[in-house]
Amino acid sequence: MPGPDDDVVNNLGLQLRQTDCRYDLVALGEVMLRLDPGETRIHTATTFTASEGGGEYNVARGLACVFGLRTGVVTALVDNPVGRLVESRIRTGGVDTGLIHWTQSDGIGRLARNGLNFTERGFGVRGAVGVSDRGHTAISQLKASDLDWEDLFGRQGVRWLHTGGIYAALSETSAETLLAAVRAARAHGTVVSYDLNYRPSLWRGIGGKERAQSVNRQVVGLVDLLLGNEEDFTAALGFDVPGVDGDLSRLDIESYSAMIERVARAYPNLRAIATTLRTVRSASRNDWGAVAWSPGEGLCQSRQRDGLEILDRVGGGDSFAAGLIYGLISGFPLAEAVELGAAHGALAMTTPGDTSMATKAEVLKLAAGGNARVVR
Repeated sequence: MPGPDDDVVNNLGLQLRQTDCRYDLVALGEVMLRLDPGETRIHTATTFTASEGGGEYNVARGLACVFGLRTGVVTALVDNPVGRLVESRIRTGGVDTGLIHWTQSDGIGRLARNGLNFTERGFGVRGAVGVSDRGHTAISQLKASDLDWEDLFGRQGVRWLHTGGIYAALSETSAETLLAAVRAARAHGTVVSYDLNYRPSLWRGIGGKERAQSVNRQVVGLVDLLLGNEEDFTAALGFDVPGVDGDLSRLDIESYSAMIERVARAYPNLRAIATTLRTVRSASRNDWGAVAWSPGEGLCQSRQRDGLEILDRVGGGDSFAAGLIYGLISGFPLAEAVELGAAHGALAMTTPGDTSMATKAEVLKLAAGGNARVVR
């Protein structure tokens, strides 16, 4: 089986770039400082555990820390102690920090600031809660001209770019910066993946659902791998789901298949589409699985894990994306890649924080049908 250091023509027909690339994958997006109150609530907490997280970054972090790939993150931080704390956490996760754009601090955060994300995990009938404090962050003000895309994708070299709808929604200008990065990546033969990751609260102040659909349709027309869930495809792209009459709780595999086929017909540039399958029984128990589609392999469904016990669901979808991309970069067939993604996402939700604490061996074992027996 080929590895990430080999030149491979992916099973999806994607020609991955040569081995002189500095990075296997670069993520473009916001990295926030996550503050976790543990087993208590945000509004009653007296202490918080600090970690880092961000929808796009989590993928790069999983690929570096769990799967051993060379990754970096294009983001922006204010140069103050909080920004340096986030940088330290990124470095600890194995992700290169050399692509961070540093913004000068004005002392109080009037012009630019670092994002904070207070997140409580939820349990049983009490759902998880996220309270983000991310207005006017440095990354939301990043312009395409602030970065040298030619140096990154041309001289340094990147095999895969991953970005998403969270970053696209941060400000009026973030979508323009994202599109500039995607176009530069494509000009240099870099594979591009995009996670729709629709967040109504982020789009609300810059045009709402209509703006989200306008931006996402532009981006999706340029990428190779599209990730999302049923709400992403409907709200972020404007596709209806056949046979459910607007009730997304009625989705089954046939409905997912029909929805994916509609997206594929509308965007023939897509080499693959993937989505997690999640039914929330409670905050601490979900049914979990995934499907992926490509023109050559059709629809592939992962092993279904009903009643999966959840400690912290945040980042499960990002870890699915990391496992899937690892499989595709390494030359696995789509059916095996989606199993790796589903297994990695399941494991990531058994530990606290946005990012994965799994090992590659654990992911491979679970993807192959392993269980939770004690390892001695």
